[in-house]
Amino acid sequence: MFKKRIRLNTSKLSVVLYGTLIGFLTGIVVSVFRWTIEKLLQFVQTLYLDISHGNIALIFLVITANLICFLIVSWMLNKEPNISGSGIPQVEGLLLGELKINWWSTLWRKFISGILAIGSGLMLGREGPSIQLGASIGQGVASYKRLSHNQSKGLIASGAAAGLSAAFNAPLAGVMFVLEEVYHSISPFVWVGALTGASVSDFVSTVLFGQTPVLSIGHLSVFPVQLYGLLLVFGIILGLFGFLYQKFLLFSLNCYSKIRFPKYLYGIVPFILVIPIGILWPNLLGGGNNLILSLKETPMTMKMIIVILLVRFVFSMISYGSGLPGGIFLPILTLGALSGVL
Repeated sequence: MFKKRIRLNTSKLSVVLYGTLIGFLTGIVVSVFRWTIEKLLQFVQTLYLDISHGNIALIFLVITANLICFLIVSWMLNKEPNISGSGIPQVEGLLLGELKINWWSTLWRKFISGILAIGSGLMLGREGPSIQLGASIGQGVASYKRLSHNQSKGLIASGAAAGLSAAFNAPLAGVMFVLEEVYHSISPFVWVGALTGASVSDFVSTVLFGQTPVLSIGHLSVFPVQLYGLLLVFGIILGLFGFLYQKFLLFSLNCYSKIRFPKYLYGIVPFILVIPIGILWPNLLGGGNNLILSLKETPMTMKMIIVILLVRFVFSMISYGSGLPGGIFLPILTLGALSGVL
């Protein structure tokens, strides 16, 4: 009697194992990244609040701290230009084979510079840097195992999904983002690896931060059917607003290009301009998740909402257009929430 041999498809199993490892490492790195930004931002907002209450001497401390942060971040940008901005275009270029990126140099410099830029109160999001951090970890694992470029792409995509998952505790959003925005195709290996990495990364961040959603709006009442037409109108308005945002963002990049400084020094503009904003409105600083959560509890006049919306709109352009490490996803969510309140 002949025994039938069972052969395991180790390639598919390896995707799950690699995804688990990358998700675990990314979950730890991004969770520390996220926690450090939150604590630093709280400290900075406290300083600005004390200044607004009359402790004028702290202005010199804030100016000195911002200049130090600027010097550190600009030095890192000069050494590693691939850490600028959100990092998503760099990840896409890496997957397409159009960029050669040193994963370790990118990883630790993006980590530190992102904390300093976002934690200082600049209106930048952590989601883009988190995606690049995860992608760098995936690239590092692939480099350590000496995998081919095609094999490495799956691990990089898995790390990118894990990064977004840990940033917002949203594993499905991380997977869909990678498939739609980064990888631009649906492959079983990429899908399984991304889902594994995102799930494990979400588990790690959930253990560290708890099960409360990042944007916990609370109980939402059923929206009246007779008002559904307002949602259509609001969607059209936000679509036009998004188009306008893109145009102004490109305009800000064009304005910065006219400054006769090297690109890595553009950050001096937002680091200086954030100081008066922090003194006047310390609660407006940062990516905006705390501002979104406070909207339902803080009564504001329509005039105040419009002022806050304009300040956030303009300064997010100034922050992101400078090329400092940070994304625009969370700032855009904040603009959308403010538009909804308005």
